Amino acid sequence: MRDEASGLWAWITAAWFTILGLSLLVFPRLLLFLSAPYNIHTAEIRETMTPLESFLCTHVGIGLLALAIALVTSIPSPPPIIRAGVVPPSQTHPLLAPLSFALVTTAFISYNTKNIGPLGLIMTFGCGITGLWGLWVMAFEGTGDYSNKTGADKHTSSFLFGNKASASQQKKLWKKERGLEVQDQQGQQQEGIELNDRNAGSSSGGLRRRLP
Repeated sequence: MRDEASGLWAWITAAWFTILGLSLLVFPRLLLFLSAPYNIHTAEIRETMTPLESFLCTHVGIGLLALAIALVTSIPSPPPIIRAGVVPPSQTHPLLAPLSFALVTTAFISYNTKNIGPLGLIMTFGCGITGLWGLWVMAFEGTGDYSNKTGADKHTSSFLFGNKASASQQKKLWKKERGLEVQDQQGQQQEGIELNDRNAGSSSGGLRRRLP
């Protein structure tokens, strides 16, 4: 996997879903407090949930936790062996597109929903960041300029910090390895020529001895 942005997005989104799911399962009445309008007094906030609200909190919380697990377990694995000069294909998370659009839509609706207190702001902030991040990953993941010889990203650099994975360092290493291979081939060819010359000399010497 050339670009790990989708994997990082999956972990952050899974963490956000885990926070929401655990909040609905463990602290369901917190939803009543957060959804109370700003102009209402504390004494007027309901402390008990209706059976329907409790039912929805439980099952939505379970669904969010299951979705968080699915996000983590569906992260694409990198190829087991990457040879020099071979650019590995970009692998995208299967849930990236549907969840990104759903999160952006949820953030938009939450932002435009009034009279729900700070709950709308929390949902706008959390879903907006993960959704927009997912759209960014969809647009730019795997668009790096990779070398056909070394497979390194040409946008990386070894300036200041001496990054050994940079394109320039990988190219130097590739040239060094290629130079050693060429020297080995030339050495083998030279040894073969010398061996042929020796065999030819010994054969001509034997023929001369046999002649009267």
